Amino acid sequence: MTLTLSRRQALVAGAAAPAAGLAGAAFAEAEMQGASQSIYSRFVLGGFEVTTLLSGTATREDPQSIFALNVPEQRFQTVSEANFLPTDKAQFYFTPTVVNTGSELVLFDTGLNPRGIRRALEAAGYSAEQIDVVVITHMHGDHIGGLWGDAGETFPNARYLTNAAEFDHWASAGNDNFEAKVRPLADKFTFIGDGASVSSGITSMVAAGHTPGHTTYMIESDGQSVLIVADLAAHYVYSLGYPDWEVRFDMDKAAAAASRRRVLDMLATDKVPFIGYHMPFPAVGYVGRRGQDGFRYVPMSYQMQVG
Repeated sequence: MTLTLSRRQALVAGAAAPAAGLAGAAFAEAEMQGASQSIYSRFVLGGFEVTTLLSGTATREDPQSIFALNVPEQRFQTVSEANFLPTDKAQFYFTPTVVNTGSELVLFDTGLNPRGIRRALEAAGYSAEQIDVVVITHMHGDHIGGLWGDAGETFPNARYLTNAAEFDHWASAGNDNFEAKVRPLADKFTFIGDGASVSSGITSMVAAGHTPGHTTYMIESDGQSVLIVADLAAHYVYSLGYPDWEVRFDMDKAAAAASRRRVLDMLATDKVPFIGYHMPFPAVGYVGRRGQDGFRYVPMSYQMQVG
């Protein structure tokens, strides 16, 4: 009788053969460790060091209740399947960023709560007390949550900056998060507009729509640059890939889509890397073009190591 093995069967049989000879050997069983993920990632940008911090992550049900509000369900399902994404759940990442300019430690956004941002900072070799400047890109709760807690101010030695229109909106909105987290620090804030210098090599670029004063920040050192885009695109497929798809948390949906298109087009044209607050951690990547009017997310691999 002739035995014919498929390629898959031959590979399995080949792998099993060495193991068979070890059947009598004694090995200690290793305990299951569970899933894990690093909570910081650092790269060099010219004379700066840039560190992204995973201050938290959460699973959300029914992603089309958040993304693609103006898209038929079948279209959403087709795009999800093409990108190997489940249609019943989405994973959110909350990623503040620290830029060490050599003279200052500048923190962009603060995560959901003081515990999360402190834990990530400490893993990266910093302490909250070392932060010189805290920049708030906008004032949704997952960006201001780490400013203040039961112990009071999280960053006692820092000065604070945010867009003037952003602060003014929330100051008059009667928002509980603003009142609890930002109002106690109001006297320590400096208010800026478009094109403002935050620190040497750090410039504000307003991209409103998600909120009234939502602001991105260009980081430049020794001819290298990276753009902190905050919530310009809140998902690497549903927002970045399809910038006209409406997002529930965008306060002015038309303005948010216009800002997305403008900034994503710039990033794709100039080949500038970016950091996205809700991108899959470590949240650093590039924007490529998809077809005539779409974009695609290209995660960073070794570019910053050899650039």
